[in-house]
Amino acid sequence: MASKPPAGDPVQDAPQIEAPQHAAAGLPAIGHTLRIAQQQMGMARSARTLLKVNQKDGFDCPGCAWPEGEKRHVAEFCENGAKAVAEEATLRRVTPDFFAAHPLSDLASRSGYWLGQQGRITEPVLLEAGADRYEAVTWERAFAIIAEELRALGSPDEALFYTSGRTSNEAAFLLQLFAREFGTNNLPDCSNMCHESSGSALTETLGVGKGSVSLEDLHQADLIIVAGQNPGTNHPRMLSALEKAKQSGAKIMSVNPLPEAGLERFKNPQTPQGMLKGVSLTDLFLQIRIGGDQALFRLLNKLVLETRGAVDEDFVREHTHGFEEFTAAARAADWDETLAATGLTRADIEGAARMVLDSKRTIVCWAMGLTQHKHSVATIREVVNLLLLRGSIGRPGAGVCPVRGHSNVQGDRTMGIFERPSTGFLDALEKEFGFAPPRHHGLDVVRSIRALRDGDAKVFFAMGGNFVGATPDTEVTEAAMRRARLTVHVSTKLNRSHAVTGTRALILPTLGRTDKDVQKSGRQIVTVEDSMGMVHASRGNLAPASAHLLSEPAIVARMARAVLGPESATPWEEFEKDYATIRDRISRVVPGFEDFNNRVARPGGFTLPHAPRDERRFPTATGKANFTAAPVEYPEVPEGRLLLQTLRSHDQYNTTIYGLDDRYRGVRGGRRVVLVHPDDAAELGLADGAYTDLVSEWKDGVERRAAGFRVVHYPTARGCAAAYYPETNVLVPLDATADTSNTPASKSVVVRLEQSPSA
Repeated sequence: MASKPPAGDPVQDAPQIEAPQHAAAGLPAIGHTLRIAQQQMGMARSARTLLKVNQKDGFDCPGCAWPEGEKRHVAEFCENGAKAVAEEATLRRVTPDFFAAHPLSDLASRSGYWLGQQGRITEPVLLEAGADRYEAVTWERAFAIIAEELRALGSPDEALFYTSGRTSNEAAFLLQLFAREFGTNNLPDCSNMCHESSGSALTETLGVGKGSVSLEDLHQADLIIVAGQNPGTNHPRMLSALEKAKQSGAKIMSVNPLPEAGLERFKNPQTPQGMLKGVSLTDLFLQIRIGGDQALFRLLNKLVLETRGAVDEDFVREHTHGFEEFTAAARAADWDETLAATGLTRADIEGAARMVLDSKRTIVCWAMGLTQHKHSVATIREVVNLLLLRGSIGRPGAGVCPVRGHSNVQGDRTMGIFERPSTGFLDALEKEFGFAPPRHHGLDVVRSIRALRDGDAKVFFAMGGNFVGATPDTEVTEAAMRRARLTVHVSTKLNRSHAVTGTRALILPTLGRTDKDVQKSGRQIVTVEDSMGMVHASRGNLAPASAHLLSEPAIVARMARAVLGPESATPWEEFEKDYATIRDRISRVVPGFEDFNNRVARPGGFTLPHAPRDERRFPTATGKANFTAAPVEYPEVPEGRLLLQTLRSHDQYNTTIYGLDDRYRGVRGGRRVVLVHPDDAAELGLADGAYTDLVSEWKDGVERRAAGFRVVHYPTARGCAAAYYPETNVLVPLDATADTSNTPASKSVVVRLEQSPSA
């Protein structure tokens, strides 16, 4: 039997601290998976559901975007994937009676954990202007309200259409189609907050803003560098790929301010040997200072240039541009500056250089630890420089591997969810649908918040996600959201964003990945694109949580009909009836999706083309792969201050909080902790177990405070600290963003720690 949701918020003020662990997965992961599944689904439903996760005839995990191999395990999921499935397939329900018992003020006082634990939302609800709580509303009335508010705008650009990475290809394509037929490119998405820096850097240097490797490439690599990423928590199935690479002879270098259990030792729960002993993954751990990665890679490039025969001269001559300018910058790299920027020793960096020079096939993997700094784009360009020097693009076992965090965040961008669409995409859209889409750029996430704050945007529509919980500068963002005339959230479960509303607010409940989707033409599939460009089908197998739910494509189609009216020539009703008709249109608009329906019907789907990988062809402005030579940057921290990175706990997926433990780091029963090196804590006079307020410092002089964090003495890099988001998003200034990509700089926040009375 599944258990009931918590009636009250658990106390989080006194977390228990143990020694951090040095191995990931194994028996504890199995036990935790089974416990969470039983609590949410009961055992019979758990078995029926989990055995379909990531199977060729099943549904795609609603968690991370790590790909599946051709051969699947019976249990093709990880602990955190199982948590994501259990939370969606839960037997708990949020009915209109729940909203009657919990006014908005009560919801706003609750933690994100408590809200998420209440279960699946069963009916659309409306918060009317001046009302104190949500009430049930018909779908017809909900769409009429959206139409009323959108039609009353002075310009289509006063509307914002946000997309989370859970959204299917079909729903994403329809949403961007509707937004552009309505007249705006305001299509912010979760990519703006995570891998926008990767896309910006890779598009400029390689011509394609995606990773260039496959799962098989990882298995064939000589060297895998994992930088600014914690796969043990954020992409656990990646550990199996690293294990296989190690068995094939690969070396692994991890570059991170924190030691992470998953990169120390992996106990594969799929094998007896893995369960008993596991495998040591990291050959070299570079415990880098936060934000020092660009300096590290620049010096590695200098050392490659200084080593006779180390540069792949044929590749550089035939396929690259800008080598001379880059070489001048790299040769000028300074050892003393690099050691100060990175916190590493000369021996550390020389050891890393030897590993690079010994490898003919190198892959660099990264995540938010590289993408959420002011100089993130320049850092990733420097990573590309290293791979270009060694000819490690378009070679088996080599390439770039930005690891996406959400299951279809890459696919949504491919479908046109982008505020700055290419001319080619808009031309194809116009040719296919016969209307002229807007050509001016729209707003990304940060600019959308500014527009709401300044009264320039009045309607906010979110396809999934937890916008308020995911975005920076919490107080500014929440105040901005409350200025909207209408906020609309398409959701499966409650989160903080439902408690921070415009004058009017709608929650539109939708089907999840685990739910059967039956429309007038019969049972439907949706499709997703994983982190390595594989597109495949997803088929839910559970009866929907309520008869009142609509699918995401159906919600967009009905909204479009209500807003655009009979003047629209787009066949919205046909799209809702049969998703194959959506895929037919995608096949004629989006390159690489030709014959979409037939290809996705094949077990396992198909791989999208990638010119640098497939042909060593680089569709950049120069027609070649571009070396770059940006000045080296790294955060400078005043004396008595620390550099804070925000991160996830192990019981967390993005802003979804599954539990209050972070067992790999030894934290139990609470989330308001700050990890500080013991020597830094001693200098600041902070004992382990003391309570402190985190106060960020930025050039605008505004005090941003997160109160009541327990100090945990932890082996972080010196001068650095770490704490969980979304609790620490309040510390990240809205205008502190990465150059070029405008991604919030959530991984390098200067903070001072002030003694707190909390206990």
